[in-house]
Parts: sequence; structure tokens; C-alpha cells
Amino acid sequence: MNENDDNFFSLSQLAMRNGQDKEDIWCGYKGKIYDLTTSKMWTGGTHYEHWAGQDLTEELEDAPHSDKVFEKFKVIGFLNHTNN
Repeated sequence: MNENDDNFFSLSQLAMRNGQDKEDIWCGYKGKIYDLTTSKMWTGGTHYEHWAGQDLTEELEDAPHSDKVFEKFKVIGFLNHTNN
């Protein structure tokens, strides 16, 4: 996916894709936004103590899995931290 203006999202736009406000379940990780909507592990927008609709980069530093867990999910876009 190319980085262009059409696929940058603010944290407030990401927050709306939490599985509760909208059906979409997205999360940010290392600057990318992943679509977790089809994941059974994220039903309802939560996965253990993590909530969808936010940047999980810092939270997942101590996760029991590697970054490879995101490889099976589609990248929707990129986080725009300057325009939240």
C-alpha cells in the first residue's frame, strides 16, 4: 500500500473503528492501521485487555507474540499523528 493523503487516518478517526461505534474493528501498530474485523480474537472490539480503535504500539511491546501476528490482516492505511 502506498502512503498518500487518502489513506492517512487520525487517532480520532481510528477511535471510531472500535467494534462498538461502528462494526469495523481497526487498530494501529507501528504507524500502520490494520483491519481486524474478521478476527475471532477481536470480537466486540476487545482482545484480552486491549481495545480496538487505538494505537497499540506501546501496549504490545510486552505481548507474548511477535509482529508477525499482523501479517494476516489487511493494512487499511497509516496513522497521522500530526492531525488528531
